[in-house]
Order: sequence, then C-alpha cells, then structure tokens
Amino acid sequence: MSWTDERVELLKKMWGEGQSASQIAKELGGVTRNAVIGKVHRLGLSNRTAGAAPAKAEPKEKPAPAPKAEAKPKPAPKTEPARPAAAAPAAEAKPATPPRRQIIPAGQPLPPQPSANEISPEALAKVNEVEKKAKKLTLMELTEKTCKWPVGDPATDDFWFCGLPAEPGKPYCEAHVGVAFQPMSSRRDRRR
Repeated sequence: MSWTDERVELLKKMWGEGQSASQIAKELGGVTRNAVIGKVHRLGLSNRTAGAAPAKAEPKEKPAPAPKAEAKPKPAPKTEPARPAAAAPAAEAKPATPPRRQIIPAGQPLPPQPSANEISPEALAKVNEVEKKAKKLTLMELTEKTCKWPVGDPATDDFWFCGLPAEPGKPYCEAHVGVAFQPMSSRRDRRR
C-alpha cells in the first residue's frame, strides 16, 4: 500500500471530521490504525483530542460568557500563584539533581567511592604492595591474561592498568580479585 494523493486527501478529510484512526484505516483499506496515526503525525495534522468536537458546539454558546466572565479572572489568579509555585519547585529540584548525576570535568580527582570504605585493611595493604610491582600497562597492551584493574584518573597521563597475571576466569590478579569480589557474608558484617 502506498499513500497516494487521493488516499492522503481522504485521510485529511476523515481526520478533520473527527473519525478515529481505526475508522479511517477501515475506510482506506490495506492500512493499519498505526499506519494512519503515523501518517497523521508526518503530515502534522492537529491533535484533536477533545478539542475538535467541543470547539464546534461550544463557540456558539460560550463566546460571550467565557471570554468576558471566565477567561479574564482565571488567568490572573492562575498566573500569579503558578509562577512563584513553579519557581520554588524548580529551584528545589535543580539542586537535588546534580549530586545524583554530577559530572566531574576531565583532570579533576574522582570523589571517594563508597566501596572503598567496605574493603578490609588487609586487602588494601595487599593491593598497595601489588601495585608497586604492577606492569603499568596501557589499554592497548591489555590481554586476556593480564589484570585489567584501573589505577589513577583516566583523564591524566598517570593512568594505567595493573597488568599482572590475571586469575583464571577473572579479569583481575589475585590481589584485585580480593578487593573486587568479596563474599556476601563479609560485606554484610562490615555494614553492621
């Protein structure tokens, strides 16, 4: 099925009359409701949800009372309270969002990670000793058999990967596996 000029005109006419996408699809034949909706959006036809039918029936009765009596009082009360109310939540919402999605510029030190507080002092001592012996590989030098533990800030030239032999089936060496993969019970004990 292709959208010929005749079918598009029929679609526009039926849409303007307020018929549903399903009704239009049945009338056109060979198209689905979704195809009709997609074509309506591509054509930029107005969204007529509850706007087309009341607009035709109500303008005859409500133009005099609505604009003169109701329209003028409503905007003034709504506008004045709405602006301060909208400004206050916006000011409150913006400060709450950045801490969750804080972007740290390149070259700046990363904040302390919460998992660092949970690591045992023995494991940290072992990691410090191992990192003194590390091969300090770049990303391009890593293989399946090398430890891929990152060290430092990726935005600086001092960034490197451990590079010591990795444990079988793991991405890290023995010391870094001890830090990265902790038994569930020891993690629970530290939190208490």
